[in-house]
Amino acid sequence: MPQGLPRKIKLAFIAQALIGSIVITLGIGLAGLAVRNLVLEQRMQREADAFWAGHARDPQHPLPITSTTAGYFIPAGASDEVLPPAARGTSRQGLNELPDDDRVMLVDSRAEGTFYLLYSSELIDEAIAFTGLASLLLSLLTMYFISWLTYRNTKRLVTPVNRLAAAVAHWDPRDPRAVAASLEDLPGEIGSEVRQLSSALRGLAQRVGDFVQRERDFTRDASHELRTPLTVIRVATDLMLADPETPVRAQRSLARVQRAGRDMEAVIDAFLILAREAEIAPQSEEFPVREIVDHEVERVRPMLTGKDVELSVVDDGAPRLLAPPHVLSVMVGNLLSNAVRFTDAGRIDVHLARDRIEIRDTGIGMSAETLNRAFDPFYRADFSGVDGKGMGLSIVRRLGDRFGWPVQLSSVPGQGTLAVIRFSH
Repeated sequence: MPQGLPRKIKLAFIAQALIGSIVITLGIGLAGLAVRNLVLEQRMQREADAFWAGHARDPQHPLPITSTTAGYFIPAGASDEVLPPAARGTSRQGLNELPDDDRVMLVDSRAEGTFYLLYSSELIDEAIAFTGLASLLLSLLTMYFISWLTYRNTKRLVTPVNRLAAAVAHWDPRDPRAVAASLEDLPGEIGSEVRQLSSALRGLAQRVGDFVQRERDFTRDASHELRTPLTVIRVATDLMLADPETPVRAQRSLARVQRAGRDMEAVIDAFLILAREAEIAPQSEEFPVREIVDHEVERVRPMLTGKDVELSVVDDGAPRLLAPPHVLSVMVGNLLSNAVRFTDAGRIDVHLARDRIEIRDTGIGMSAETLNRAFDPFYRADFSGVDGKGMGLSIVRRLGDRFGWPVQLSSVPGQGTLAVIRFSH
């Protein structure tokens, strides 16, 4: 999990270390600068106070002159030409930085005159720099060590949570025992909260697995049980329709019973396919798409009796597919049945291409709201006089998603509908 919790915690600690390093570096740098100025000012002020004390006793008191210090005294009203060129014109009381010079100058003005003290700050600067650098390195090392130690402890505490997240991400409801086993031996230090969460997830995995198994068993058993009465109905209607003594009105009713039976068989077949395990696909074989389409077209032609509708098939290179042929048969049959139900006059054109099947009708069409909900299970728009359970398009989409044949709908009210099944290659 590239953006998992351990990675985020690691990035947080790295960001914390970087920000801390910047703050510590700036803090030590500013503190060193402040200490330098304070030390220089206090030391040089002491030299100035000692000079003024000696000058009060003896006006000829010698000026401080050392390897790092040079003092100058200018009586009140006298010129400052005795000062070095870099120090001339500087009269601000206190400590002054000299431009283009590595020395600092203290200016102390009193009634008798002005005392100038120049001091080479190189040694103090080096001392403060070394002290600041040592403090900086020690602070950074300490901070990095504490951050690393805290990260390790945090990672140890977070590892069980990450393991729980991974188990949930790869949760397979069909195998709850695998989920429960993955939650047994969690690494790292497990707190009471993690134990409670792990126990709750194991119980949930078992309950979900039981629910999925019950739902699958019911779908499979109910589908198989419904086949028997449907077979009896189909055989009985075939025999009655073949009887020449059957009245015409009864034949129309029997034909409706047969169509309803075929629709129910298609729904049952779809449920059986969808109830199978995802990894256990129905038996596949290579088949021509045109053959499936022709079979479904002939199956729905009786539904056009009494309607002024022309049904045609145009083949522009229908492919051969390696897949369960009955799946495509259910999908095409549902789409054709819808086109026939909602088209009272005009055309139904089936266009076969290398990568798709298009079924276009000139029926009543669908509004934008109806089109948005067309694939919802059991949804039916208010079309009076039209049979249907509202399950056909939902089953078509689920089958298409299952086998990589996405289904798309487009429609204009009053002009018709276009349904497209696309084949992935």
